[in-house]
Amino acid sequence: MNDGSPPQNTESVPVLAAVREAIFRVVPAFDSLRHYSLRTFRADLIAGLTVAAVAVPQSMAYASIFGVPVQFGLYTAMVMTAVGAVFDSSKQLINGPTNAISIALFSALAAPIFAGVPTEQRVAAAVLLALMVGVIQTGITVLRLGDLTRYISHAVIVGFTVGAAVLLLLDQLKNLLGIPAAGAPDAHFLKRFWATVHDGWAVFRSQGPTPGQGWTVALGIGTILLVLALRWLNGRLRIRVPEFLVAVIITALVVCALDLAHQGVRVVGVIPRMLPSWELPQVHWTWVRELGGSALAIALLGLLEAIAMAKAIAARTGQKLDINQQCLSEGIANIAGSFFQCFPGSGSLTRSAINHQAGAATQWSGVISAAAVAATVLVFAPLARYIPRAALAGILILSAWRMVDRKQLLYHMRATRFDAGIVIATALSAIVISVEFCIMIGTFLSFVFYVPRAARVHLTQLTVTPERVIRERVAEDPDCSRLLIYNLEGELFFGSVPDLDEHLSLIAERVGETVRVVVLRLKRARNPDAACLGLLDDFIRSMMARGVTVLLCGVRHDMAKVIHNVGLEARLGPQRLFREVSSPWSSTLDAVRHAYELLGKDVCETCPQRNERGEPRGDWYYMI
Repeated sequence: MNDGSPPQNTESVPVLAAVREAIFRVVPAFDSLRHYSLRTFRADLIAGLTVAAVAVPQSMAYASIFGVPVQFGLYTAMVMTAVGAVFDSSKQLINGPTNAISIALFSALAAPIFAGVPTEQRVAAAVLLALMVGVIQTGITVLRLGDLTRYISHAVIVGFTVGAAVLLLLDQLKNLLGIPAAGAPDAHFLKRFWATVHDGWAVFRSQGPTPGQGWTVALGIGTILLVLALRWLNGRLRIRVPEFLVAVIITALVVCALDLAHQGVRVVGVIPRMLPSWELPQVHWTWVRELGGSALAIALLGLLEAIAMAKAIAARTGQKLDINQQCLSEGIANIAGSFFQCFPGSGSLTRSAINHQAGAATQWSGVISAAAVAATVLVFAPLARYIPRAALAGILILSAWRMVDRKQLLYHMRATRFDAGIVIATALSAIVISVEFCIMIGTFLSFVFYVPRAARVHLTQLTVTPERVIRERVAEDPDCSRLLIYNLEGELFFGSVPDLDEHLSLIAERVGETVRVVVLRLKRARNPDAACLGLLDDFIRSMMARGVTVLLCGVRHDMAKVIHNVGLEARLGPQRLFREVSSPWSSTLDAVRHAYELLGKDVCETCPQRNERGEPRGDWYYMI
């Protein structure tokens, strides 16, 4: 009956629900609003403001690493932090400028094509890198390759942090000590560092300290001591004084009060009181070709940084992470940032830890932090011109020291030669070759060192004892001249070909003229490929030509499928492939029983099949 009300489209309800759930899945910050409360907002507000107090001096310092005006670091701390937080799978991860990414940028922009270019072009190149990094990370997400980052050894990350920390420390010494940079702009970092030290020492010997050098050293070392004192005070009194921000404010007041900028102390300079505006990145294909390798390395480094930090926090909070969503948030944040004059960024170790410790409940603490940084720029930008670069150098040197997890470093150095070698090689390649490529070098070496270990195939001979037990053969066990039983373990891929060939050749030698049956247990043989299957096929053919029957047992479903696909099952013949069953060793028992059926009365003199009178017995039962 029609009561005059408009008909309801019940089919649209599930569609709308599906769309809503899809939005919540892609934009996790919106999902958190479903249970948002005033208490949650208060926790996010406190955490966001605390993070902003650290983000302002840090982002300025990170921008100064690769020689761009500090406001671009602040822009990155606004846009990337806000966008990344909205899409983050982790509720506490804070995106934005980071130490490691800035050092990688420093190395990337040291290419000869950027030697001596104006600051505007360095900024444009850094912004273009943000776009390229974001596109690569988004591509990794679309192809659902984010989980592949787990195949990069943690030793690579440990080695990278050591190398990056050393580079950062050496690079900032000139700002801490007030030594003018020297050397060709396109020279390698170590050459420029050596030229700076050499020329600085020559000037000091001939002319004495440069104007303002004494104050520069005092401000730099004073910043380090002040931050350490405030950190000690925070730990002792359990308060949350933003040590970096307080140290920067105090040193800026000293510079302003004593007019040190006119006495030779280098300062940050004027920061425009404005927010980042929309601007298309400058895409120069020459730059794209030059920066392509660096963009890939920085993209992988950024994902590793963010995922590692997100996992560390999730382990404490019990939150379930979506790694692919985490990769998407990094990609979108970098792409969005490139349209607002931001350089590449990632998940920040320091600010994420502070955000978690300050009690952040949802991703909105990151949005609040970005808004607080923007408010700081609008209100206090004119005062920032008194900030001494020595103070930022002091902050960066402390950051370099904190970058290295000394417990992890010692753990990896003591664990195995493999781990120690990867750490040392990655760290040295960061210093000697290129910091943005050391991740790739370390990853490549990981595979080079790991593949031979993964390619090891183990062969164990089994025997049947008089107690009706099938077990591993020991030297005291008598040889059987009719039946050989072997257990094969390992990854059967192309790298295993030498080992597998050696083992199969050994079996062929032991077959001799009297052995009639060979049982191969493949329970722990995994991931076969064409190369290893070809060897196994050739072995079976050669055995058949010699009149020896080969039985394969413990064959798992995946291996059985491949054996069937290549026609090996058909060549084996009926009842010679014993698939894995639910009970352990059951297929091995079946294979051994079938082997004795094939042998019949033709058993060796020491065979446990014989009874006390030396005749073959038929009531035999095998146990493992």
